Amino acid sequence: MNSNQILDREFLEIRAKILEVAAALDRLDRAEGDVGGDPRMKLIGDAINLIAAKQSDPVRAEKIQLLFSREYDAKWLEAFEVASRI
Repeated sequence: MNSNQILDREFLEIRAKILEVAAALDRLDRAEGDVGGDPRMKLIGDAINLIAAKQSDPVRAEKIQLLFSREYDAKWLEAFEVASRI
């Protein structure tokens, strides 16, 4: 498929997801309290900035996944107290 065909197929779903994110942020803004200092809000803002960057970036999804991921820890089994099957 070419880019126009993909846009035709995906537009309504993309629009719905953007509206869903905007609605969630609106609910946060209207709620009592302040989450502005919460590091998760910074992650959300950083992800939105990655999406909104003017240059085309074919690996935006990868960058956002890494943004929300933990650094790899070779001792993750121990850290999460997971029993090894070996």
